[in-house]
Amino acid sequence: MRKITRITTQVKNKNRYNIFLNTAKGEEYGFSVDEAILIEYRLRKGLELEDSMITTLVQKDTLHKSYTQAINFLSYRMRSKKEIIDYLVKKEVDGEHIDQIIIKLTNENLIDDEQFANMFVLTRINTSSKGPKLIKKELMDKGVSQVIAESALENYPIEIQYEKIKKLMSKKINSSKKESYKKQVQKLQTTLLQKGFAQAAIKEAFADVYDEKDTDGEWDALVYQGEKLLRKHESKHEGYELRKKVTEGLYRKGFSFEMINKFLTDKITED
Repeated sequence: MRKITRITTQVKNKNRYNIFLNTAKGEEYGFSVDEAILIEYRLRKGLELEDSMITTLVQKDTLHKSYTQAINFLSYRMRSKKEIIDYLVKKEVDGEHIDQIIIKLTNENLIDDEQFANMFVLTRINTSSKGPKLIKKELMDKGVSQVIAESALENYPIEIQYEKIKKLMSKKINSSKKESYKKQVQKLQTTLLQKGFAQAAIKEAFADVYDEKDTDGEWDALVYQGEKLLRKHESKHEGYELRKKVTEGLYRKGFSFEMINKFLTDKITED
């Protein structure tokens, strides 16, 4: 049996206490506990402790410190169950303690993958340009089940995807760019697929895209690209061959044959 001879408050943490125990020569530092443990076990000067109880108190305090770390980790934002487990593993928390902490946090409604997934999707919609497929991958990487992830993505219907795609179109498709409208559209469609938007939403958003084309901007882009190609090929080709090289180059860049022919009519005289 060991008797508590003194209890002092730690200087750097007022919620933790140092427990001193008696020895043959007087006293020595025994262990430290959080205030919650101190109160739960009614630790006080003069209380006698068996070695097994001291071991229990140390274990309880270690568990409490790990639990506090998890609470602090949760204070910044909601976390998935897997995120918390990974964090505790990184902190080298005992596996048995991790299980106990997860159960406690779940019972306290501080872990809820369904709620986490719903909030995650809404946040991504409001703060990013990611589509549902990419967000689903993020959720599953965080340990959220496929069923829960797919349910949460009901918050991201095709109507919202459509509006987000239209906004991206207004930013990315620019008449002042030195590319054809078709080329810009193709690049954006590829980008949207990479961002995880549904094919149906992309198709619907681009259904009337060519009706919105800026003809003057398209012509300026063609002239810019056409003159570059002329400078590139006119030293080696002329007449029909030069016209063919420029036509092929402009068509690959997404310009229509009608506009290409209009540009070349005044630029090249065929043999």
